[in-house]
Amino acid sequence: MAESYNPPTVWRPFGAFSQSVIAGAGRTVYLKGQVALSAENEIVGEGDMAAQVTQVLTNTSEILASMGGRMSDIVSLQQFTTDIQAFMGCGEIRAGFFAAPYPVTTTLEVAALYDPRLLIEITGIAEIPLDRFVPPEDAEEMHGPS
Repeated sequence: MAESYNPPTVWRPFGAFSQSVIAGAGRTVYLKGQVALSAENEIVGEGDMAAQVTQVLTNTSEILASMGGRMSDIVSLQQFTTDIQAFMGCGEIRAGFFAAPYPVTTTLEVAALYDPRLLIEITGIAEIPLDRFVPPEDAEEMHGPS
């Protein structure tokens, strides 16, 4: 199980994040950057940051759940947004998906994502404890013998 750590010698986190996460004995899952796409590949919440953040975190939750994971298994997030002020106003939405100890996060404002209707993309790393991890039957080996 991962542990968060906020050393007393650096600034205290002021939101739903930790300064560091120490992980170890589970399966590490690297999550592709999620955008506000529905299961039908349609953009959800055009022009609505709250709707897009909700969709992105729901997609992430679904991916983890398919392997026995939970949002609490996320140890690190990288968040890219085209409107940092609108994104910062969505803290309550994030708080609905995460509880302490929070993952470490990096948030960057970017000029654009691959479609101008998209406002946010979030990628992350999770560690699912071995006693909960369910190997996907259709997972493909990436680095097998050549």
